[in-house]
Amino acid sequence: MVKPNKVEITDTTLRDAHQSLWATRMRTEDMLPICEKLDQVGYHSLEVWGGATFDVCLRYLNEDPWERLRQLKKAIKKTPLQMLLRGQSLVGLKHYPDDMVEAFVHKAVENGIDIIRIFDALNDIRNLEVPIRMSKKAGAHVQAAVVYTISPVHTLEHYLETALKLAEMGADSICIKDMAGLLSPHVAYDLVKTIKKHLDLPLQLHSHYIGGLAVGAYLKAADAGVDIVDTASLPLAFGASQPPVETVVRILQESPHDTRLDIHTLFEVSKYFEDLRKKYGFERGVTRLTDMRVFEHQVPGGMISNLVSQLEEQKALHRIHEVLAEIPAVREDMGYPPLVTPTSQIVGTQAVLNVLTGKRYKLVPGEVRAYVQGQYGKPPAPIKEEIIQQILGDSDVKLIKGRPADLLEPIMDKMKKEIQDLAESEEDVLSYAMYPQVARKFFEWRLNRGLDTEDAAVEPPAVEKPKDEEAGLPDSNIQVKQDLGGLVTKEGKTMNLSEIKELIKMLDATDICELQLESAGVKVAIRKSGAAPGTGFTASPETAANNGKTAAIEAVPEKPAEKTQDRDNLIPIVAPMVGTFYRSPAPEAAPFVEVGQMVTEGQTVCIIEAMKLMNEIEAEISGRIVEILVENNQPVEYGQTLFLIEKV
Repeated sequence: MVKPNKVEITDTTLRDAHQSLWATRMRTEDMLPICEKLDQVGYHSLEVWGGATFDVCLRYLNEDPWERLRQLKKAIKKTPLQMLLRGQSLVGLKHYPDDMVEAFVHKAVENGIDIIRIFDALNDIRNLEVPIRMSKKAGAHVQAAVVYTISPVHTLEHYLETALKLAEMGADSICIKDMAGLLSPHVAYDLVKTIKKHLDLPLQLHSHYIGGLAVGAYLKAADAGVDIVDTASLPLAFGASQPPVETVVRILQESPHDTRLDIHTLFEVSKYFEDLRKKYGFERGVTRLTDMRVFEHQVPGGMISNLVSQLEEQKALHRIHEVLAEIPAVREDMGYPPLVTPTSQIVGTQAVLNVLTGKRYKLVPGEVRAYVQGQYGKPPAPIKEEIIQQILGDSDVKLIKGRPADLLEPIMDKMKKEIQDLAESEEDVLSYAMYPQVARKFFEWRLNRGLDTEDAAVEPPAVEKPKDEEAGLPDSNIQVKQDLGGLVTKEGKTMNLSEIKELIKMLDATDICELQLESAGVKVAIRKSGAAPGTGFTASPETAANNGKTAAIEAVPEKPAEKTQDRDNLIPIVAPMVGTFYRSPAPEAAPFVEVGQMVTEGQTVCIIEAMKLMNEIEAEISGRIVEILVENNQPVEYGQTLFLIEKV
């Protein structure tokens, strides 16, 4: 006989659901009108923050994530607010020092978070020690997550042992985090039953619809005694998102697990989100063939969407099935990490590079090297020795055996000094510490947006429908004089204003810093503010307007024809992918390679940022750098020549 227990519901619509389906592009202004109604539903909690929301607010929406949290807390008065924390990585993609973890969780609670769900991608509980302790110190309810996946080493005993250790560390509740929708109904029953038998703590189940198992898993988990499940409002459910709350509520009605939520109120909420979906043209959550194959490759739906976008960017979408076949092989090489942020990016990107380069581990991002070294923690199974040797080589890098964060020096004082010119609060310092370049750009925009100027800004749309998380910048820092009838060059030739505005529109919608077009025989470049000018550019008077806020509109003289003699001995280094070119990942990381410098085969000569990772590009021969053909921080295309090396 099934023991009666009311199942509570956590709503993910304002975080995981729109991260999974809408690339986290819902704005705060679209959330606030429905907050009062959401507060009336009777949810256990509302997941509203954490995950990718932090990055996207700053990077794409020109919103302060802290201000979003404060506004939501003000509007939602009864229902606890919940966030997702990536353990020692907080809401970023790398581990941060303990002083930053303490400051971040303290401010999260101070600004409105009641429940912090904390997980580690490797189920390495050492990476959860400090986040759990600091979250409890800040006064939050700590929900520690057991990340679920399928592999030879991920057994029922492994999950029980992890849950018991998390309880010993002070967790107030436990969550089974099934990010790929792999948990079948009968396994869900056994897993929940086992944990509930050994632990007297509330148990929550989080799953994704992807392959269609989640609703059945929730039903069997309810029979086994689960206390809470995660769902989303219908317009943001299905596919890579959570099951719809309306379905789960109806299934459990008239059962021992009745949620007692009012279905009429739920449909009022879903009507709002459906109108919002139609307004911005977002698609419904659907299950595609590649999603259903999750049972083979175990790639979460959101990760598949990102892979599709990455391969489209690399002009290699036709190779998606090769990548999906390579991912399990890379995962096995890496010790069977669960595919959840950040390990999903690490494994997925390495698989893409293996396929695109035609040779496994020929090109290895810095994050993959860091993972192999142990900077993310202990993998569930040992990494193959031949893989360690292939990736780290004969370098002096020592494998990390202890807690990775023990090697990190305190950082908050340094961050405060670096951003003191723009930071208005400790929250700003934390934003900068997490995403330095992105946060600085946002702070500069925030500082300048209220300036009165003679210029008419090209305003961003209220919400931009993105292709993926790497889509363009919705905020504009490009302006043009309203009364500018055309651009008159030194030669007296004129470009039509419509041509200039069209180019600005194109530039503003991308991450590209500079574009060129030709009219009446004159080449013109339009460059975003702060971007480095190209060789031979002569800035027009408009460049200096508004303290540099206006982008340069410049005449580009034709370069003299290059000499072709004595160039047979020059070997190009080309971009193996589409991305952003950096002569060094950071000034302190490595010196720039300069013209005239000698380099050796295998030496890193630059970085290309692509697919969210920093990819080191190495010289394939020894020789002298004779020409650098790309400006720092500029976009590059696949096959584009970056350097010319003279063989010696």
